[in-house]
Amino acid sequence: MTASAEGRAPGERIKMTVSERSARELAEGLTGWLAARLGDVEQAAGGRPDAVTGLTVRNARFSGSGGLSSTSVLFEAGWVCGGAERHGRYVARLAPEAGAVPVFPRYDLATQFEVISQVAARSDVPVPAVRWYEPDERVLGSPFFVMDQVDGRVPLDNPPYVFTGWLLDATAGQLSQLQRASVQVLAALHAIAEPATAFPALGPPGGADPLRWHVSQQREYYRWALSGDGIRVPIIERSLDWLAGHWPRDPGPDVLSWGDSRIGNIIYQDFEPAAVLDWEMAALGPRELDVSWFIFLHRFFQDIATFFGQPGLPGFLRRSDVQRCYQELTGYQLRDMDFYLTYAALRHAIVMARIKRRMIHFGEDQVPADPDDYVMHRAALEELLAGTYRWD
Repeated sequence: MTASAEGRAPGERIKMTVSERSARELAEGLTGWLAARLGDVEQAAGGRPDAVTGLTVRNARFSGSGGLSSTSVLFEAGWVCGGAERHGRYVARLAPEAGAVPVFPRYDLATQFEVISQVAARSDVPVPAVRWYEPDERVLGSPFFVMDQVDGRVPLDNPPYVFTGWLLDATAGQLSQLQRASVQVLAALHAIAEPATAFPALGPPGGADPLRWHVSQQREYYRWALSGDGIRVPIIERSLDWLAGHWPRDPGPDVLSWGDSRIGNIIYQDFEPAAVLDWEMAALGPRELDVSWFIFLHRFFQDIATFFGQPGLPGFLRRSDVQRCYQELTGYQLRDMDFYLTYAALRHAIVMARIKRRMIHFGEDQVPADPDDYVMHRAALEELLAGTYRWD
């Protein structure tokens, strides 16, 4: 952990600006737009396009979890059609406005919409039903798509679930159930046949090797996220160089990589996945990309708990257990996991450094004296580079 973490209490919610737009403003923009979309739905079902009346959008609110990279607005709608009252519960996922200092340089919502649709069509992985994609920025100020709300519970990021909440209160049996069911999500995604054909927008250009393209994109992301402002983070640059000297001999087959594969992006009902969320980091690549991110993101939170002298969930999502479970479910022996876990830590370092850069912009944090402190988990990353990090 870093010096900035020392000043925060365990389990403290950190203030982070997500959007400068209000939920009320977004609800007003959605009302007229949604009336036209619902009219199209009714017409397709054999009704009149002007049959929708009395549309109201209510209870609009920002999502209480996640949402650092894009804005999610939950809302309810009610309308009348053919004399019958109807209603729906939806989520609008918006690309961030430029003034919000986005976490990522591009937000391809059209591709996210298509990926979710194809995952639903080609697997039994639970995803929200996607309804409409709107590329016109004039409606809400940025492109967006709308999907159904899914009831359930999500392990919180802020404050992390290792400090408080329903997961911390779960029994050992419930944690084991959730762990296996979550690994099954990865197994099912990776089993989707012919991923390059199913998800053509995710493939690298010109037939490039997917893993090398993935890493090259992380270099570009780092340049955009920090060094474009004249900020250089030595530990990130050392980590990028480390990858070249530890490259896997045989990366194995490419699959659909969810990208942000972690339990904080799953809605659970009774400790079983009910909806898999957040596809903005989806790609094609070795299955180890997802499994390593899945393991490391929990260890990131568990290391924070250890730093504060809290128990957290030390027996949950252990590296050895996750790898064993994945092999049992798929019959596939994961390869070069030290490489991929270090790469996961590096990728997360760039994301967290960008988030810190964003918080500094909004006056929620301060410029660190040591540029390596842009990375909250710099100590863990240093140990991974040295080969001394202890997993289990």
